[in-house]
Amino acid sequence: MAYVIGVDVGGTFTDAVLDDDSGSVIAAKAPSTPPDYSQGVLDVLELLAEQLGRPLEEMLAETHHIAHGTTSSLNALVQRKVPDVGFLTTKGHRDSIFIMNVEGRYLGRSPHELQHVLAQDKDHYLLPKRHALEVTERMDRDGNVIVSLDEDEVRRQVAKLQQDGITAIAVSLLWAFRNPAHEKRIRELVHEIDPDIYVALSSEVSPRIREFARNSTTIMSTQVGPGLRDYLTNLEGSLKSRGLNGPLLVMQSNGGAVAASEAPQQAISTVGSVLTGGVIGSTQLGKRLGHRNIISTDVGGTTFLVGLIVDGEPERDTTTVINHHPINVPTLRVHAIGSGGGAIAWVDAGGNLRIGPHSAGAVPGPAAYDQGGTEPTNTDANLVLGILPTTGLLGGRKALSVEKAREAIRTKIAEPLGLSTEDAAAAIHAAQNAQTGDLLRKTVVEAGYDPRDFVLYAFGGSGPAFCANYARQLGVEDVVVPLGPVASAFSAYGLAASDIALAQELSDPAQLPVDPVRAEKNFAELEDRVRQGLDRQGLKFDSVEIVREIDMRYAMQLAEVTVPVGDGLIDQNALDKAAERFETKYAELYGKGSGFREAGVQAITYRVRGRGVLPFSPELPPLERATGPAPSSGSRPVYLEIGQGFVDTPIYDYAALRAGHVITGPAVIEVPTTTVVVPGGRTGTVDELGNLHITTTRKGA
Repeated sequence: MAYVIGVDVGGTFTDAVLDDDSGSVIAAKAPSTPPDYSQGVLDVLELLAEQLGRPLEEMLAETHHIAHGTTSSLNALVQRKVPDVGFLTTKGHRDSIFIMNVEGRYLGRSPHELQHVLAQDKDHYLLPKRHALEVTERMDRDGNVIVSLDEDEVRRQVAKLQQDGITAIAVSLLWAFRNPAHEKRIRELVHEIDPDIYVALSSEVSPRIREFARNSTTIMSTQVGPGLRDYLTNLEGSLKSRGLNGPLLVMQSNGGAVAASEAPQQAISTVGSVLTGGVIGSTQLGKRLGHRNIISTDVGGTTFLVGLIVDGEPERDTTTVINHHPINVPTLRVHAIGSGGGAIAWVDAGGNLRIGPHSAGAVPGPAAYDQGGTEPTNTDANLVLGILPTTGLLGGRKALSVEKAREAIRTKIAEPLGLSTEDAAAAIHAAQNAQTGDLLRKTVVEAGYDPRDFVLYAFGGSGPAFCANYARQLGVEDVVVPLGPVASAFSAYGLAASDIALAQELSDPAQLPVDPVRAEKNFAELEDRVRQGLDRQGLKFDSVEIVREIDMRYAMQLAEVTVPVGDGLIDQNALDKAAERFETKYAELYGKGSGFREAGVQAITYRVRGRGVLPFSPELPPLERATGPAPSSGSRPVYLEIGQGFVDTPIYDYAALRAGHVITGPAVIEVPTTTVVVPGGRTGTVDELGNLHITTTRKGA
């Protein structure tokens, strides 16, 4: 027997999915354990071993690999809980990171905030000025040395940082992406002084043009790199001591994994890694179900996440924004708001009911957890409405207190709004659906897509309870709750289904037509780096897939568009086709006629993405066929529709359902780790893989 395990460490729960080579898939969920998230990982692995009826050590000994997604990097940056780091840059350019290239006033801000530009500030600096130091050196834009590196000055500046207790240094020199020699020499000098100092180079972390974004990316990677290194080292050591023979892999925001030993040097690539697991899982399952356009929705304990798969491929970005700073890292495009099961409901000064973005988290958790939390959450509302079983979560291992939930809703929501406790809980549920529906419209409709062309996948601990309603708001008719008992941990399934993925990029801006020899040289260099990186993973691949891309833009414009470049030798014809793809895609994004070819087209950044296809990936066995109607396990009063109140509603156990079973709403289907709601006017049908398809039966809906 051989296993593959995916572990998704969230802010509230840690999920795990195990797949074996016979096609069996099991899932487990355990509370996350901040600040030491590794304990939550070990806890959830113990639960998987219990389901197998085997000791943890035996399970780990037969595990091919563990794919791990972590929120630690993202949470540390967003909450600014990072250690002090040093920053070395070219003399005369220290203040670039503080000036923020004007972008600090608008990046990452909502349209409402941007309407009040005078109220914006740039006080969110990444580090104090005393830790940002300059060194004498200079490259020109072609990578030629204009001023040699002053090595004695480097030593003096490192000594100053050491005196301030700095143990990690980011190095970002002007035009280093064209010639990294001075950056590499600085790293050598730092390690001559102290080999234990963590050093990140912009030429390796972010070899792209534009100084501010390159600086911020390198600094943020340095801020989370040492912590990620220590966490992964300790976790891998704990797993190895318990018998793990296979490697520990870490998910990246580009939708692929990398060996744990490699991740800390490109720490910024793991930011948002836990957000991408569900998108990858949706892509893989979509291939089995024949769905090429999918809206992937994940409602966890803390956040609501939305990603799109269009024509079989996840939508991608080349940058993201954290705390108003641009981050140069290839990523799957995932939209998020703080609207998970643990999102806190509150009444603002105007008497309006609001949900999130703050979350009760794992500690103290929702009021119903009876762990000291007093704030009402979506989870508390669902318990009061009868959607959640009073027997508790996690198969009864997580007890719930209806009394505590009612008290929190009554004192914080019902009394201020003049409602009964039950109506206040229903209002929370409705507000959650409206809020998630808003994000869905922004993600799908504002991107120019018709929701009716998509299937919506809903998963996470809370997603199946809300999905039918937020899909209805968007106008999507087909909802899939994937893999039944695995639905709440479906992001972990995506991690287990992921392959190794690496990306290398290089900015070499030039006006078209570009010399094909120059373009071929860039791609050859990047592909060589990618293949070397894949070799360093120490894994055997079934195959290796290489994708080449160029970021292009119209001259004198800022909007860059990524276009693929076909296989084979780069010649003028290949570059002309890339330019044609750029103009077509630009018009799709910004409107027909918005481009101006007469101004010229520029090739800015070259990129190569490599995917090492692992020989072991989750397989889904067919479910046993139903021989009769779906067996109900009883009923209870459930409040699903405002105006109808509590209705005696059939309850089903997902474990008892078989392929072909049809459930007519209203109904509630219970899984140990989640609850699925099938509202009135809709039906739920179980397919051969155990997925539940929720479709409308209302005329004209």
